[in-house]
Amino acid sequence: MGQIRQLSRRPTGWVRVGFVALLGWALGPQAVPVAGAADGADAARAPSISADGTQVHDPRSQLVWARCVEGMQWNGRTCAGQPELLTHGEALARAAERARAEGLPWRLPRVAELRRWAARNGRYPPETAALFPAAPLDWYWTLTAAIDTRAVNPYHYDNIQQGRTGAATLGVQQGWALNMASGEAQGDVSRRSRLVVRLVAASPAAVR
Repeated sequence: MGQIRQLSRRPTGWVRVGFVALLGWALGPQAVPVAGAADGADAARAPSISADGTQVHDPRSQLVWARCVEGMQWNGRTCAGQPELLTHGEALARAAERARAEGLPWRLPRVAELRRWAARNGRYPPETAALFPAAPLDWYWTLTAAIDTRAVNPYHYDNIQQGRTGAATLGVQQGWALNMASGEAQGDVSRRSRLVVRLVAASPAAVR
């Protein structure tokens, strides 16, 4: 395969932002819990927004998410600008660059991690829309590895020339991408494809 369906790259808008999030904007920089979070112990595990509004902290998974995708910036109210579409290699390089500059171990998310925030029936749930405003409903790169399990004929001339003699080869030219409009994942996407990128990192508390 290797080809993914083209979706609209127009970022989506806000979907019913909760009162707590609005209150957070009015009060200025501070950690703001997501509207609709339960009381007590459950509230302590609910995602919250960093004081500067640029990160989403998820205690349940002990992950920190970039609130805006690469190419977009938090302007105090939403993620503004246009998403920057990157190849898989460029996405890995961007994560390493930001890790050095910001001191967080930024990386691409795994399929299961990113799928948690995927839209349902083409619309983001209110919680996700509040956490990640203007997030494109499009294909995103993940860190999940793609493995090509096709058998290799060790007697084929091309395989002999390239030194391929094993029973299977790693699909190094392919990667896994996730469609945030549906949660569908596809593992045979060419790594040269240009897709949306949202970075994630282990929370500081998790790496101590």
